[in-house]
Amino acid sequence: MESANQDINLNSPNKGLGVDSLTDVPVGGAASNASNAASTVPLGLTEEEAEELRTELSKVEEEIHTLRQVLSAKEKHSYELKRKLGLSPLNEFKQNITKGWQDVQTSNAYVKATEKLGEWNEKVAGSDLYLSASATLEDISRSEAYKKTQETLTQAGQKTSAALSTMGTAISKKLGDMRNSPTFKSFEDKVGNIKHKVVGGRGDGEGVQSPAETKSVQDNAPF
Repeated sequence: MESANQDINLNSPNKGLGVDSLTDVPVGGAASNASNAASTVPLGLTEEEAEELRTELSKVEEEIHTLRQVLSAKEKHSYELKRKLGLSPLNEFKQNITKGWQDVQTSNAYVKATEKLGEWNEKVAGSDLYLSASATLEDISRSEAYKKTQETLTQAGQKTSAALSTMGTAISKKLGDMRNSPTFKSFEDKVGNIKHKVVGGRGDGEGVQSPAETKSVQDNAPF
């Protein structure tokens, strides 16, 4: 019978399995495979060395975890200190830029680049092309054409200044002649007479009467 082939022991790990199926179950099961994988020794290492390395790896991982916790606590403390000091992210950014630029200026690459540029400048200044160009400019400044051009410009400037001065003197003289002319004096006398009539009458108490005052005088007349 089929039931007779089944394991009747309820405490057996193979209960419910047929006799034929017992041959398919590996000896030791998954635990045995895990133990074999854990006990696998890498090539070139003994079992003692592998165990020592595993122990050291475990300690290093624990230290990394502890250091991460310490770093997190330090960052929080640093943030609180900056907040109390009023250090904004913008000020911190400026300080980082300034410090970074100072580090760049003191770096070996920057110093070497500066020295290299100085050497190139000296080579350019001492090259035949540069010296030839400088000599050409010096020759031009000493040439007769350059001197004549400079003298012409200087004379033109002097003539322009003299012409402006002469024109100003002529205008002043013309205005003086106009003031001394009979026409201008006659016009000035007329203006003075008009001013005397308007202002002088008021000074003598004989101001110009308003229409209202004139009407009041006429109403009080005896005739």
